[in-house]
Amino acid sequence: MEKSDKKNSRNYRLSLIDAVSHERLWSVRFTKPIFIGALVSGIVVAMVVFFVLVAYTPMRTFIPGYPSAQTRRQAVQNAQKIDSLEMRLLQWQLYSENLRRIVAGEAPIRLDSVMLGRENSRDITDAQYYAIRDSLLRADVLTQEQFNVDDSPKKNLPMEALSFFPPVKGVVSEGFERTIHPYIDITAPAGSMVTSVLDGTVVHTSWDPEDGYLIVIQHDGDILSLYKHNQKLLHRQGDVVKAGTPIGLVAESESLTKGNHLHFELWYEGQAMDPTQFIKF
Repeated sequence: MEKSDKKNSRNYRLSLIDAVSHERLWSVRFTKPIFIGALVSGIVVAMVVFFVLVAYTPMRTFIPGYPSAQTRRQAVQNAQKIDSLEMRLLQWQLYSENLRRIVAGEAPIRLDSVMLGRENSRDITDAQYYAIRDSLLRADVLTQEQFNVDDSPKKNLPMEALSFFPPVKGVVSEGFERTIHPYIDITAPAGSMVTSVLDGTVVHTSWDPEDGYLIVIQHDGDILSLYKHNQKLLHRQGDVVKAGTPIGLVAESESLTKGNHLHFELWYEGQAMDPTQFIKF
């Protein structure tokens, strides 16, 4: 026991000596426990410093796999291409709808007015155009949910169990921050369709020179959704809307910093919530 205690209490010395004069310039004494403790402390401090540098400085962009400004720009461009492909798909859906109408003996839709531009068309109005898109979307949703056996009302479900529609097809360019940014910005091409995330009632609409058109929808379960930066609204206050129903169009922004985007807020029981926790963008 005495030999073991002497071995554990053995002192070590680290000295810095001048090679010419043999003068001791610096010296420190330590034991094995002190050396191990200092080593562990140094590793912890180094990890904390590395975390701070990565989390709060531009050094995080050098980490492999971290999205840079170029990758974000590419993501926005890809989202715009996807929107163009969706418009192309809509044209084929309208074509299929025409075939169905002809077989059923109904009057076909004038496809030229949709494909060549609604602004040059006199045969189909904006309301009819978005009604067609809404009907096709509802048919697709019903097809996907035809085997759903859950008949419980949505208003009794928590937010995590609800199926939210994305308000617009795009990329989240600025995320949620409860204190200074209690909402998200979704980059999308001007004219992109804005849809209601859940069934609800339009409780407020307004227009502002800087923010464009604003629409607020009240949903069951004390849920409120807010959509800002619209160039046009498709519903008025008091209208009842379904999930996925078109309610507006993204406005064209003159800002060079943010570009065309939708300002979206989600509130639950009077508190701002992070939409990305419940909606897949």
